Amino acid sequence: MTTTIALNTNCIRTLDLSPATTVIEKLLQSGAIASHEQEIQFDINYEREPGDPRELSEIPEVRLWFIRLDAKYPWLPFLLDWKAGEFVRYAAMFVPHQFSSKEGIQYNPEALEIFLMHKLFVLTDWLQQQGIPSQTRLQYMAQLLGYELDDAIFELFANR
Repeated sequence: MTTTIALNTNCIRTLDLSPATTVIEKLLQSGAIASHEQEIQFDINYEREPGDPRELSEIPEVRLWFIRLDAKYPWLPFLLDWKAGEFVRYAAMFVPHQFSSKEGIQYNPEALEIFLMHKLFVLTDWLQQQGIPSQTRLQYMAQLLGYELDDAIFELFANR
Protein backbone atom coordinates (compact mmCIF):
# COMPACT_ATOMS: atom_id res chain seq x y z
CA MET A 1 0.00 0.00 0.00
CA THR A 2 1.35 3.40 -0.95
CA THR A 3 1.01 6.30 1.46
CA THR A 4 1.39 9.79 0.02
CA ILE A 5 2.54 12.79 2.01
CA ALA A 6 1.37 15.99 0.33
CA LEU A 7 3.56 19.05 0.75
CA ASN A 8 2.67 22.55 -0.32
CA THR A 9 4.55 25.83 -0.54
CA ASN A 10 3.33 27.05 2.85
CA CYS A 11 4.39 24.01 4.86
CA ILE A 12 7.77 24.03 3.13
CA ARG A 13 8.39 27.75 3.71
CA THR A 14 7.36 27.51 7.38
CA LEU A 15 9.21 24.21 7.95
CA ASP A 16 5.92 22.66 9.02
CA LEU A 17 6.54 18.93 9.29
CA SER A 18 2.98 18.09 10.29
CA PRO A 19 1.99 16.55 6.92
CA ALA A 20 4.83 14.03 7.40
CA THR A 21 4.73 13.61 11.17
CA THR A 22 1.00 12.85 11.08
CA VAL A 23 1.60 9.97 8.66
CA ILE A 24 4.84 8.68 10.18
CA GLU A 25 3.63 8.77 13.78
CA LYS A 26 0.50 6.86 12.76
CA LEU A 27 2.71 4.18 11.16
CA LEU A 28 4.89 4.03 14.27
CA GLN A 29 1.88 3.69 16.57
CA SER A 30 0.59 0.76 14.54
CA GLY A 31 3.32 -1.28 16.25
CA ALA A 32 4.29 -3.04 13.04
CA ILE A 33 6.65 -0.62 11.35
CA ALA A 34 8.17 -3.41 9.27
CA SER A 35 4.87 -3.83 7.45
CA HIS A 36 5.17 -0.25 6.15
CA GLU A 37 8.55 -0.71 4.49
CA GLN A 38 8.94 1.23 1.22
CA GLU A 39 5.44 2.63 1.35
CA ILE A 40 5.82 6.43 1.51
CA GLN A 41 5.84 8.80 -1.43
CA PHE A 42 5.93 12.59 -1.43
CA ASP A 43 3.68 14.78 -3.56
CA ILE A 44 5.50 18.11 -3.55
CA ASN A 45 3.53 21.10 -4.83
CA TYR A 46 5.93 24.02 -4.48
CA GLU A 47 5.09 27.24 -6.29
CA ARG A 48 7.82 28.57 -8.57
CA GLU A 49 8.19 31.51 -10.86
CA PRO A 50 7.20 30.75 -14.45
CA GLY A 51 10.24 29.46 -16.33
CA ASP A 52 12.14 28.43 -13.18
CA PRO A 53 14.18 25.49 -14.52
CA ARG A 54 15.26 24.11 -11.15
CA GLU A 55 14.38 20.65 -9.97
CA LEU A 56 12.74 20.52 -6.54
CA SER A 57 15.97 19.21 -5.02
CA GLU A 58 17.72 22.37 -6.22
CA ILE A 59 15.41 24.72 -4.31
CA PRO A 60 16.94 25.68 -0.94
CA GLU A 61 13.60 25.90 0.88
CA VAL A 62 12.60 22.40 -0.23
CA ARG A 63 15.99 21.00 0.74
CA LEU A 64 15.80 22.68 4.16
CA TRP A 65 12.38 21.11 4.80
CA PHE A 66 13.81 17.66 4.06
CA ILE A 67 16.87 18.32 6.23
CA ARG A 68 14.54 19.15 9.11
CA LEU A 69 12.50 15.99 8.44
CA ASP A 70 15.65 13.88 8.34
CA ALA A 71 16.79 15.32 11.67
CA LYS A 72 13.53 14.08 13.22
CA TYR A 73 13.40 10.72 11.41
CA PRO A 74 16.93 9.81 10.26
CA TRP A 75 15.74 6.26 9.49
CA LEU A 76 13.01 7.51 7.12
CA PRO A 77 14.62 5.92 4.02
CA PHE A 78 13.27 2.58 5.31
CA LEU A 79 9.72 3.87 4.74
CA LEU A 80 10.31 5.53 1.36
CA ASP A 81 9.01 3.86 -1.79
CA TRP A 82 12.36 2.95 -3.37
CA LYS A 83 10.77 1.47 -6.50
CA ALA A 84 9.06 4.77 -7.23
CA GLY A 85 12.39 6.61 -6.92
CA GLU A 86 11.68 8.22 -3.56
CA PHE A 87 14.98 7.21 -1.99
CA VAL A 88 17.02 8.57 -4.89
CA ARG A 89 15.03 11.83 -4.80
CA TYR A 90 15.48 11.94 -1.02
CA ALA A 91 19.25 11.57 -1.42
CA ALA A 92 19.21 14.46 -3.91
CA MET A 93 17.85 16.71 -1.16
CA PHE A 94 21.10 16.21 0.79
CA VAL A 95 23.81 15.53 -1.78
CA PRO A 96 25.04 18.16 -4.26
CA HIS A 97 24.33 16.98 -7.79
CA GLN A 98 23.80 17.90 -11.42
CA PHE A 99 21.30 16.64 -13.94
CA SER A 100 22.35 15.19 -17.26
CA SER A 101 19.83 14.53 -20.01
CA LYS A 102 21.78 11.42 -21.01
CA GLU A 103 22.84 10.04 -17.61
CA GLY A 104 20.23 11.42 -15.22
CA ILE A 105 21.25 12.62 -11.79
CA GLN A 106 25.00 12.88 -11.16
CA TYR A 107 25.83 13.16 -7.45
CA ASN A 108 29.00 14.64 -6.03
CA PRO A 109 30.86 11.36 -5.34
CA GLU A 110 32.40 12.30 -1.97
CA ALA A 111 29.20 13.82 -0.65
CA LEU A 112 27.21 10.80 -1.81
CA GLU A 113 29.59 8.45 -0.01
CA ILE A 114 29.26 10.45 3.22
CA PHE A 115 25.45 10.47 2.92
CA LEU A 116 25.34 6.74 2.23
CA MET A 117 27.64 5.82 5.12
CA HIS A 118 25.63 7.99 7.49
CA LYS A 119 22.41 6.29 6.41
CA LEU A 120 24.02 2.85 6.72
CA PHE A 121 25.02 3.54 10.32
CA VAL A 122 21.63 5.00 11.23
CA LEU A 123 19.61 2.29 9.53
CA THR A 124 21.77 -0.58 10.79
CA ASP A 125 21.16 0.51 14.38
CA TRP A 126 17.48 1.36 13.88
CA LEU A 127 16.66 -1.85 12.01
CA GLN A 128 18.42 -3.86 14.70
CA GLN A 129 16.35 -2.10 17.40
CA GLN A 130 13.20 -2.98 15.42
CA GLY A 131 14.27 -6.62 15.05
CA ILE A 132 14.32 -6.29 11.27
CA PRO A 133 17.09 -8.01 9.26
CA SER A 134 19.14 -5.31 7.61
CA GLN A 135 22.02 -6.53 5.45
CA THR A 136 20.12 -7.33 2.24
CA ARG A 137 17.96 -4.23 2.57
CA LEU A 138 20.96 -1.97 3.03
CA GLN A 139 22.87 -3.59 0.18
CA TYR A 140 19.93 -2.90 -2.11
CA MET A 141 19.66 0.68 -0.85
CA ALA A 142 23.35 1.23 -1.63
CA GLN A 143 22.86 -0.25 -5.10
CA LEU A 144 20.22 2.38 -5.81
CA LEU A 145 23.00 4.94 -5.40
CA GLY A 146 25.52 2.96 -7.43
CA TYR A 147 27.44 1.22 -4.63
CA GLU A 148 28.13 -2.46 -4.10
CA LEU A 149 28.58 -3.24 -0.41
CA ASP A 150 30.84 -6.09 0.59
CA ASP A 151 29.70 -8.35 3.42
CA ALA A 152 32.80 -7.27 5.36
CA ILE A 153 31.32 -3.84 6.04
CA PHE A 154 28.48 -5.46 7.94
CA GLU A 155 30.96 -7.44 10.01
CA LEU A 156 32.64 -4.12 10.82
CA PHE A 157 29.27 -2.64 11.82
CA ALA A 158 28.58 -5.64 14.07
CA ASN A 159 31.91 -5.26 15.85
CA ARG A 160 31.47 -1.66 16.92
